[in-house]
Amino acid sequence: MLAKEIERAGITTVFVTALPTIASMIGVNRIVHAPAITHPFGLDLEERRRIVERALALLEEPVEETTVWEVAA
Repeated sequence: MLAKEIERAGITTVFVTALPTIASMIGVNRIVHAPAITHPFGLDLEERRRIVERALALLEEPVEETTVWEVAA
């Protein structure tokens, strides 16, 4: 998975996916649980903005192991 390789290079990433179990099995550190497989960033602008803002905020969060965050409603 690309996110894991980018992290290995020392660049912090956040992976947005509707399948957090698979991402955590691969070893991605920061995961945002997306609302749907077909539209991981949602269908409307407000939902997309909320997901992107959450992901950007998580770039600053220190984590030691795989952590999955839900997007606040």
